[in-house]
Amino acid sequence: MAARALRCLCRARPALLLPSRNALSRTAAAGSEFRSEYSLDKLYPPPNPSTATPEGTGEETKQKTPDIPLDCLNISYCRSSGPGGQNVNKVNSKAEVRFHLASADWIAEDVRQKMAEMHRNKINKSGELIVKSEVSRYQMRNLADCLQKIRDLIAGATEITSVKCKEDSNVIRARVEKLNRERLRQKRIHSITKQSRKVDID
Repeated sequence: MAARALRCLCRARPALLLPSRNALSRTAAAGSEFRSEYSLDKLYPPPNPSTATPEGTGEETKQKTPDIPLDCLNISYCRSSGPGGQNVNKVNSKAEVRFHLASADWIAEDVRQKMAEMHRNKINKSGELIVKSEVSRYQMRNLADCLQKIRDLIAGATEITSVKCKEDSNVIRARVEKLNRERLRQKRIHSITKQSRKVDID
């Protein structure tokens, strides 16, 4: 009885059981738009124009982490010695990002000069700043870590060092002298304690 009713239903309305061509096309289109959570646009999203700093306000120089243009970077991958087990012997997971520091116009000139002084060991003879990362077994995570390192380098060179006043210097000097006196006093007490433990053998 149930089989007869099912055959009647299929003859009457086959569209209820079979998906339409439009549904299949929508499913295929949705599948083609799938992107991994480690894709570059998710790890490093594009800047939001609504939050951009307007020109002429003088706040451009205060921006600590400017947008990093990926087309100005030379990105390469190689074998990693980090985590990943045998996967590191098969896949180039270590990320290396380099760019010419002197011609990087997306960084302020004074910040570039300070970065060149602070990170001389990361600049090769061609004037390229090299950043590497192998903290993960995934390429995109290592690339995101390299980009974060570049942001940290820029932020560190942008920070303005506070000038210590004379009173602060005197307070620090007095604190250090007090610590040194206490350290010497403890050493003297420890020396007396050790000497008192000695036994003279005649």
